[in-house]
Amino acid sequence: MRKINFTRILVFSLHSWLGLVSGIFLILLGLSGSALVFLKEIDHFINSDLLHISPTSQPLALDTMYRKIGKQHPNLTGIAWLNPDAGKGEAYEFRLYQNDGKISTYDLGMISINPYSGAILRDGNLKDFNPSFLYWILQFHWSFQLGLPGLLLAAVFGITMLLSTFTGLIIYRKYIWKVFSFQVKMKWKNWRTISSDLHRIVGVWALFFNVVIFFTGFWMNRFAFDSSYWKKQTVSATANVLSDESIDQMLRTARNAMPDLVPQNMYLPTQKEKLFRLSGPLKEQSPLFYNGNSISIDPISGKVITIERLTKKGIWARVEATFFPLHAGSFGGIVIKVLYVIIGLLPGLLSVTGGLLWWRKVKKRHE
Repeated sequence: MRKINFTRILVFSLHSWLGLVSGIFLILLGLSGSALVFLKEIDHFINSDLLHISPTSQPLALDTMYRKIGKQHPNLTGIAWLNPDAGKGEAYEFRLYQNDGKISTYDLGMISINPYSGAILRDGNLKDFNPSFLYWILQFHWSFQLGLPGLLLAAVFGITMLLSTFTGLIIYRKYIWKVFSFQVKMKWKNWRTISSDLHRIVGVWALFFNVVIFFTGFWMNRFAFDSSYWKKQTVSATANVLSDESIDQMLRTARNAMPDLVPQNMYLPTQKEKLFRLSGPLKEQSPLFYNGNSISIDPISGKVITIERLTKKGIWARVEATFFPLHAGSFGGIVIKVLYVIIGLLPGLLSVTGGLLWWRKVKKRHE
């Protein structure tokens, strides 16, 4: 009997301290994550005059824009075209992978280009509010704007919150079915009963979602534990070595070699031994499989190097291909996105109610 009581006390203490240590960061991650669900929509609404353009002719060659970016930023580790599915009235959005040799900065930038005139519409680093406050929030969500240490911190909090979720599951295991069957009613008597019931009910309803969000967040940031990655970030990017082959020609080659691919992301090489890469789901596949299929091309010879199809990969690779859409809520329509916004705020609410419960226990000891 003593062992059971001791175990319960230990689990409860672990659950409380995990929540207290990561509480404020959990609130910040929840708020920023919910805002990012509608990143593109909000960004285009705020910057509609800048990013919504009127087609005047045929778009410029993608290769022209690629080389313009390479000239504008002569020391890049790579470029990603983020919206190869852009409509005729949309600016082209590119992510810039940079490296200034400092671990205190998470070296991401962005550039938006008018595909008809080639005019640069905005250009800057994600550590700054300009070019876009929404993209500043994006980098904050990844790394708290603290560089690689912040990236590592975000990954660690993914683990602590998973542990907090599992210890909460142990503590409230007897209430799970009661909550799901609506047998547990809210008591609005005072702040103590409100915080207690909210913590219990919200925690149970958000259980599955929290496991998915915390695990996928940790898994996508797990490279922050790799010492070799940290070492690479201490070496500044060298001068660009742009592709010998035209980007447009490689895109045509990729489409011909994999005609059922729906492009979601295109990587454009700027350094030696880097490959051109086009990725996305197949036409008959769910949007959940964001980047499970890809084709890589040698930028010197223009020849196809690899073709990867999700259907030929193992079970774990297929599961892993769903992690980004599951984390970001990008696999469905407006209903899914609104649901993600709401549920994304729940971990922060749990942090607040958990803090109130802890304060109640502390206060009770001193009475």
